[in-house]
Amino acid sequence: MPIRTGQEYIQSLRGRKLTVYLFGELVKDPVDHPMIRPSINAVAETYDLAAREEQLASPMSKISGKHVNRFLHIAESAQDLVLQNKMQRKLGQLTGTCFQRCVGMDALNSLHSTTFEIDEKHHTSYHKKLLEFIKQMQEENFVIGGAMTDVKGDRGKAPHEQADPDLFLRITKRTKDGVYVKGAKAHQTGCINSHWIIVMPTMRLTEKDKDYAIVGAIPADAPGITYIYGRQSCDTRSMEEGDIDAGNSKFAGQEALMILDDVFIPNDKIFMDGEYEFAAMLVERFTCYHRRSYVCKTGLGDVLIGASAAISDYNGIPDVSHIRDKLVEMTHLNESIYAAGIASSYQAQEMKSGVWLNDDMLANVCKHNVTRFPYEISRLAQDIAGGLVVTMPSEQDFRHPVAGPLLKKYLAGRKGIDVENRVRILRLIENMTLGRNAVGYLTESMHGAGSPQAQRIQIARQMQLGYKKNLAKSLANVKENADETPENSDYFKRVFKIPQK
Repeated sequence: MPIRTGQEYIQSLRGRKLTVYLFGELVKDPVDHPMIRPSINAVAETYDLAAREEQLASPMSKISGKHVNRFLHIAESAQDLVLQNKMQRKLGQLTGTCFQRCVGMDALNSLHSTTFEIDEKHHTSYHKKLLEFIKQMQEENFVIGGAMTDVKGDRGKAPHEQADPDLFLRITKRTKDGVYVKGAKAHQTGCINSHWIIVMPTMRLTEKDKDYAIVGAIPADAPGITYIYGRQSCDTRSMEEGDIDAGNSKFAGQEALMILDDVFIPNDKIFMDGEYEFAAMLVERFTCYHRRSYVCKTGLGDVLIGASAAISDYNGIPDVSHIRDKLVEMTHLNESIYAAGIASSYQAQEMKSGVWLNDDMLANVCKHNVTRFPYEISRLAQDIAGGLVVTMPSEQDFRHPVAGPLLKKYLAGRKGIDVENRVRILRLIENMTLGRNAVGYLTESMHGAGSPQAQRIQIARQMQLGYKKNLAKSLANVKENADETPENSDYFKRVFKIPQK
């Protein structure tokens, strides 16, 4: 039976033979580890949302002919991309953290068009194999993780130039049944919580990098994979007694270093093998989808704005003008992120394979906003909250027979407000701006889907300055030949395209 609910998903993770290191020890059962479980709960919510709100998160797929989780759906229209964004914002609101499935969704969609065009040039069968894999994933309702980011070694050198060839994932051996790969993937969001992992190249490749041009699907518990769990600020609070100091005790994100030591990929799960000239296409299409997927951060922003409004109320100053002004500014920044992301989805185009790809310029604008605005929203949240965000005594002190009554007396806010509720909201603000879920809201916003300069490069490629200069010269009645500089972007064609009814 396919997985249907969050609880069934959690159960599906039990009994796997994963090699996971955390705090220098092998983890016997990741599902019940108190530091790992909140991240599993966040993924479980993606199942429960699909069951509760089918129209939003469970579309009908042409591939399997069934209603599927939207994270496994291939976008069949611009509306599908828009609904991805709406689902992502809703899940951000529900979890207050990273729910870890966007990379897999964006990998499937970018591979749909890329494999089609590889087959078109090389007469391979990658696209057919990909469709069979997607159908299998949809029917079983599995979680797919995407592994793109290599550890990279010397950033000034190509993969084949590295002193250690394993610093980018590569093929080490071929057999009639498939290939073996070796290397490591860094910053792997939700990898331990996935059923399958799709490995992909991380950058443009040359002919000398052919062994690095590998895309394939691997079970998360395949022999030869080792996971080393990443630390997060304040993560051990989830292992303490009580639930207040964690800030968000139910949900958290997850990153790990994923090391592959001669891991086997069978032929039917290989979707690129040596077609190095398509690596850049895959990376660019993936980042196009994924940079607009960062509207998920507006859901987290909604939570943080709500927490800021709540603490101002608890402090007795909800209507003070500078507080209201800061809440307005936070909302403006948050909605600016959402506006660029969802506009990118609305301004989508159909690819040769039939999948729809969102607008690249607006996707990069969305992500570039995400590298900045959550930091300012967090600063304003801390401003509104006050110094208790970082000086709050522990839950154990509040429970102590002597210290507890003193804290409740002297940390009271507005009359009628329970001190514990005030403490809980302050801990949530700490959690999202300094603590464990600041990983998903801040640092991930900076570096996920490419650091800021990556977006600036893509924006620069599509500025169409020649076109814009000619607009200005025409209005100013400048008497010279029109600028014939060739444009390398179709952005304005998409801007002015009339949608088909």
